[in-house]
Amino acid sequence: MSSLFTPLKKEGLTTLKIQYDFRTDQARYYAAKEWAPDLDFSNYNKTFYAESLLTEDARYLNSGEVLALYKKERLDGYLAQVVDLLRQGKHFGMECYYHDKYNIRFMCNQHSRKLGLNNLYHATLAGGIRRHGFEDEELDVIIDGLNLGRAMSFKNIAAGINFGGCKTTVHMAPLDLENLDLMGFLAFAIDRCRTMTGPDMNFPTEMADVMNKHFSAQYTGGPSSPIGETGKPTAYGIYITLKEALKFLGQDGSLKGKTVALQGLGAVGWYMAGHLLDEDVKLFVTARSEDSVKKLMAAYPDKDITPVRPDEILKVDAEIFCPCAIGGIITEENIPDLKFKIIWGPANNQLRASSQEEEIRLAKLLAERGILFQAEWWHNAAGVICGAEHYLYGEAARLENVNKKSDAILPKNTRENLTQAKALGVTPTERVYSICQKLIYGD
Repeated sequence: MSSLFTPLKKEGLTTLKIQYDFRTDQARYYAAKEWAPDLDFSNYNKTFYAESLLTEDARYLNSGEVLALYKKERLDGYLAQVVDLLRQGKHFGMECYYHDKYNIRFMCNQHSRKLGLNNLYHATLAGGIRRHGFEDEELDVIIDGLNLGRAMSFKNIAAGINFGGCKTTVHMAPLDLENLDLMGFLAFAIDRCRTMTGPDMNFPTEMADVMNKHFSAQYTGGPSSPIGETGKPTAYGIYITLKEALKFLGQDGSLKGKTVALQGLGAVGWYMAGHLLDEDVKLFVTARSEDSVKKLMAAYPDKDITPVRPDEILKVDAEIFCPCAIGGIITEENIPDLKFKIIWGPANNQLRASSQEEEIRLAKLLAERGILFQAEWWHNAAGVICGAEHYLYGEAARLENVNKKSDAILPKNTRENLTQAKALGVTPTERVYSICQKLIYGD
């Protein structure tokens, strides 16, 4: 399995940075040994800091030396593949840190800092952090991370907050919250990247509480947050924009009696199911855990809930599909068989694509089928509104402020986008990409 970290491990290096300039189509590289192998990261922000010089045995490699190193390991072609992905998405670059003791492979996929450069905070970037097992192919993880980072740039525009977009992915074993050496390293790496983040897929939300207590204020969304975890407000944002989408289709915005296929009952999906069932929809639901479905049915014994196998959810004859699980579920192959009239949910990267152009192409295929869809980052932004509320206001943050901002921003964004896209004769996905491109790239 090809990996950017193989040369780092062999050479005793800790750091790899790849920066790409879309205006000149040039890439630059930096690799280094920046800390000693026995550095105790439990002392991070106590006896040393993100900017500290951490070893007398430091080593620094420039672009030519990095390229020679990857060629030596016969990974120059793989490195070129990664740079081509940066090129396709006009990404700023990637910041990678390797911890040999725990075999942690940390990658911060950085799309754009533009919105955050003058925000007066430590973090100029915002985006979640998720864990992958070692069985996950690194290139697939990079593609997912870059797509999510790009979506975060645009989602931050939708949310009206001044941060650029990124997504951090970490190949590592399951997290041990009591291992402060390990936790300190993850805090150090996030702080080095100047991003504020929140625990995402395969990281427990308690991670943020441990970070806040011992190491870093850049982690948000823990159980001890004054506004709680981000799943609840994220679901609320989807709910209020879905009602707006129904109004766009000439309906009254009510979900009562609608048939909805919901995929996933995690941190967001559970609350989304609650909003739908409170309006008496006929709900078809699937989740990785059958216990989650049973729990939902027990919580709503008088509602119309039908369990569906995971591999059958896309075949359900329902008016609305609400994806609340992992992305990449809508593909060129399955679009012709979809029976839905609306696809609207919180899952990131719902279209299986590796570039913006591919997303737009698939969005056009959905439109040709008469399925209403807009890029999900335009309406699933309540979670980042929540994270920003905690990050900016600390203990003074309040959930009612998050919901008030969501009410003021998200339905309006959706209404304007759907209406303008129809007037322009383009898909809603094309229209929001056009808006964001002008702001970020000056196109």
